[in-house]
Order: sequence, then structure tokens, then C-alpha cells
Amino acid sequence: MAEAKTIQDLLAIMARLRDPDSGCPWDGKQTFATILPYTLEEAYEVAEAIENQDMDGLREELGDLLFQIVFHARMAEEQGCFGFADVVRAICDKMIRRHPHVFGDARFEDEEQLRASWELEKARERARKRRRPQGSLLDGAAQSLPALVRAEKLQRRAAHVGFDWDDVAGVFEKVREELGECHGTLAEDVSAARRLHELGDLLFSCVNLARHMGVDAEQALRAANHRFEHRFGQVESGLRAQGREPGPAERDEMERLWDAAKSGEG
Repeated sequence: MAEAKTIQDLLAIMARLRDPDSGCPWDGKQTFATILPYTLEEAYEVAEAIENQDMDGLREELGDLLFQIVFHARMAEEQGCFGFADVVRAICDKMIRRHPHVFGDARFEDEEQLRASWELEKARERARKRRRPQGSLLDGAAQSLPALVRAEKLQRRAAHVGFDWDDVAGVFEKVREELGECHGTLAEDVSAARRLHELGDLLFSCVNLARHMGVDAEQALRAANHRFEHRFGQVESGLRAQGREPGPAERDEMERLWDAAKSGEG
């Protein structure tokens, strides 16, 4: 049986890797900026393992993501900013603060009140972080977030103060309006910038629709990507079984195989 390891073992490994004398040259030369792409990649690999219901993969990917957190904390410690213990302390304090019904005496009648309390505490935290006196409710929605995720976050924050559609019917109407405006940009005299603008508005309204339908827009699009990959794979397999390859000349057969793959999903 393998020897049990603790977070202290991982911290010691990270310190050894970053040791300027006996560590790894590659690890030692990394910065927050150079490591960031790997951090984002590991987070997406965690998401993929969850979507695939791959528990062995999830265990491994969570470890990889944890290593990224330890990596960033170690670099911050080297610069005298904070260490891993400070990261743990901060998240513990935050979770206790955001759950007064668990760690305090607060009581909520339903999940809606609970969610409102959560958002209120997050707003207070953002207010404490603001560097300028007159900050915005939208401050803190990181620019580095995937666009669909950030759009939903911005919309939720605006909705928290009542800036939202009353019901989903209004959102459907807005999507139809934006679709019409997007279609109007197909005219030859419309600039590329205008097309970009209108398509962005359409996508933003679709995220709003997803939010009002109780659907996570990012997950919905990821699932659609997976379905497309699976169906197109079926198209390719079907063509190869006939000794044919995908191409413009096979358009009709590709459409038939696509419909068959789609109907086969139940």
C-alpha cells in the first residue's frame, strides 16, 4: 500500500522544485504569467472529467489543479506577499462569513433568501476591495473568464439590483429582436465592426435566455460541442464504411448520416 501523503508533502515538493540551487530549472524560472495558461488548462480538464463522469480522471485532474494553486502560492511566498497557509485561511474565513446560517445564528425561510444573502455578502466583499470610492456593482467580474461565463456573471449582478427582465417571455422577444438586427447586417454596405457588434448582442441575449431558463450557458455550449463531435464522428465512420471520405461532393450523404446519428441519440 502506497504511503499516505499530506498537503505538507506537496508543499515540500513544490519548495524543492523551486529551489534555486537543487531544484528544476524549468519550474524555477516560471512566473505567475507563464504558469497561468497551465492553471486555466487544468481547470478545463477538471470540467471535462466531470462531464465524462470519469472519477479516476477527476482524481488526477483535481491533483493537477491543486498543484497549480500550490505553485502560485509558492511564488507569492518567495516574493513576500503571502503563502499557502494564507490562501487556506482566507477561503476558510470567506466560507464561514458567507454561511451565517451554518456557522452563525442566521435563519432563512427558503433558498431564495439564502441566495440573496450570499449575493449581498459577495457585494460587501467587492465593496471592500474597490480601490476607487465610486466602484461599480460589476467590478470583479474577471476579464479572463470565458465570455459566456462572464456575460452571465455580469447579468446576475445587474439582476440583483432589479435590472432584469420580468419573465422569460421578454427575453425570448429580445433574442428575436437581436437576431433580426444581426440578420440585417448581411447587407453589403454594413461594416465588419457592425456585424461583430450585432452578433455580440445576440450572443449576450442568448446567455440571458439561458440564465432565465435555469441553464448554464457555458455548459450548454460545451455539451453542444460534444454532441457535434460525436455526430460528425459518426458521419466520418459511415463514409469510411462505404470507402468514401468527407468532402463537398459527399454533402448529401453527410447530411443523411448526420440525421441518422442525431436520431440514434434518442
